[in-house]
Amino acid sequence: MPRPQSGGCLLVNVIGYLRVSTADQEHGIDAQRTAITLEATRRGWDVIWLEDAGRSGKSPDRPAVREALGMLERGEAVALAFSKLDRLTGSVHDFSGILMTASRQGWGLIMLDLGVDTTTPAGKLVANVVAAVAERERDMIALRTKEGLAAARAKGVRLGSPSRQDPAAVERIQALRSGGLTYRAIADLLNESETPLPAGGARWHPASVRHTARNASCVEQL
Repeated sequence: MPRPQSGGCLLVNVIGYLRVSTADQEHGIDAQRTAITLEATRRGWDVIWLEDAGRSGKSPDRPAVREALGMLERGEAVALAFSKLDRLTGSVHDFSGILMTASRQGWGLIMLDLGVDTTTPAGKLVANVVAAVAERERDMIALRTKEGLAAARAKGVRLGSPSRQDPAAVERIQALRSGGLTYRAIADLLNESETPLPAGGARWHPASVRHTARNASCVEQL
């Protein structure tokens, strides 16, 4: 929530998110903090700093990201600011999901290097372009999945009910497994992002994640 400063003006709470991996120090924590601080000074933000040090950007399932999303949902800040897209996530699909969450809950995303600020009309336009690219990626995944299932049926493979699986969820599970996450960690992430389950289940569990991943792997091998 905004709070008054000494001059009577309101300071706006914005989360400044910082991340650096152990393997990549090129865009270090100090450089990220400086970039966000300069923008905060210019725009009158009160920055709440959250940091993931030594964390990979392959998945947004990181402690500080989870904390930031929780604070934003509760209205404790009005926006999430970060210096570059790859500081938040290396996946356009995951970024698109965060964009949709921000739009639904009414908070902003501010990416400094590209000047993307979803609290402004121009920033919303750029963000929508990114989301459209992610949507096209999902459509292509769905097409490849459909073709793979058709090939499987032509070979007489009994597939059960794979048509109810979300191709985007399947791809995300595969990417997270490739990044080293456990089935339990993936289930928690899918539940947090409200990703629908096959057959309309209530929550993801490690067993359902494993089953989905193995089914997709079998189709790819056909």
